[in-house]
Amino acid sequence: MSVPELPGHLIPRHSPHERWLKGHVARMCGLDHERFPGSQPVSFSSKDLQKLESHDFWVCEKSDGIRVLFLVVLTPDQPDEQVVFLIDRHNTYRQILGFVFPHHENPRNLLRNTLIDGELVLDVDPVTKKETMCFLAFDCLVIDDQNVMTKTLDKRYGRLQEWWYKPYMRMLRDHPHTAETQPFAVKIKDISLSYHVEKVFNVDIPNLHHGNDGLIYTCVNTPYTPGTDNNILKWKPPSENSIDFKLVLRFPPLASNPREPDFHAKPLFLLHIWCGDDRGVPRYEQYDDMYVDDEEWERMKLSGEQIDDRIVEVHWDFNINRWRMMRFRDDKPHGNHKSVVDKIINSIADGVEKDALLARSTAIRNAWKMRQGQPPGPPPQQGPPLRGPPLQQQQHHQPPPQHQQQPKRPPLVPPNVEIRYGPLAKSPWSKVAGPTMIAGMMR
Repeated sequence: MSVPELPGHLIPRHSPHERWLKGHVARMCGLDHERFPGSQPVSFSSKDLQKLESHDFWVCEKSDGIRVLFLVVLTPDQPDEQVVFLIDRHNTYRQILGFVFPHHENPRNLLRNTLIDGELVLDVDPVTKKETMCFLAFDCLVIDDQNVMTKTLDKRYGRLQEWWYKPYMRMLRDHPHTAETQPFAVKIKDISLSYHVEKVFNVDIPNLHHGNDGLIYTCVNTPYTPGTDNNILKWKPPSENSIDFKLVLRFPPLASNPREPDFHAKPLFLLHIWCGDDRGVPRYEQYDDMYVDDEEWERMKLSGEQIDDRIVEVHWDFNINRWRMMRFRDDKPHGNHKSVVDKIINSIADGVEKDALLARSTAIRNAWKMRQGQPPGPPPQQGPPLRGPPLQQQQHHQPPPQHQQQPKRPPLVPPNVEIRYGPLAKSPWSKVAGPTMIAGMMR
């Protein structure tokens, strides 16, 4: 399935309006910087199975969409005017028209400053094939002028439902015509207790109308953490774990003149890893190469799209032990940082298959029950999707039981990610020289 284009009116970069909005969000969140305040998960590896036993986690499907923050602004000098924005991972702001969010205590008043975490997806009707854009909310940082980042996930999720979503749905029920002005639908994402992962696989994911990209586990008892959060785990089957690199093309020389590049030949597809910024300038180093067969290369040329110098998502193909392209990631300003790449490589080499995840559910449930001072009880029952886990009772910290021995799967061969070509100097074979259009393909 495809991912949606971001709607709304783009606030000009570095404009006074954007600077005010970034400062406003930083003040709302109590941050000392104006970067994108959203949290980022880490990749799941085998050691995280024990983490799921030792701590309470919620789990949901990982939607194939665009990560955004949903910002509601009620300016002090205009308390009767509410403005809504989307913030993407580039930290750009887009104003969205058509939404109104009432206050949870008095629907005649407006909800005050609020920042919601979620993602935009394209739902496709299985019968009519009609596409509908939808914002799926799964967490909140600030709601009605109250910073809730230090609260636990169950409290944040409760506020999200009671203070933001339910008043909004009551407004739509009482005034259905208001939905006509809205550019997309708004929902809260279904979340389950971590040991109900079989229900997520067998009920939630098959009933989705949008693409799925794995699972997300989030620790219940930890605060919201901007940037990389080790308490948010992104699970995919090892063969589907992916990494974002910057793609750089290197063309071979002409046979007749080795000093000139042959722009009609198939180039090398080099993957460069982001090493952070050096005085505001992104620094990349060559990491490896990507395999592209002749048929794929012909499709790339026919697409007319720019290929070079774009962020590309790749996965490790165990059949050929090479990186293969999945898609371009124009929604991301950079590839994955080298520290993140190291963790994803570990997840590929030390990943957890679906069967092993399901087999651990009983031990995870028993450990959870013991922390609550409850008997383990029968195995999890499958049922309809939940609107969200119940608020957690007071935790009784007890050591988790020893998990049952699970059958071992055959070890995976770790990717060979050595640099095959070594560092390359600036070259006329890359995008910095030659025509901008070759064989109908933007370079």
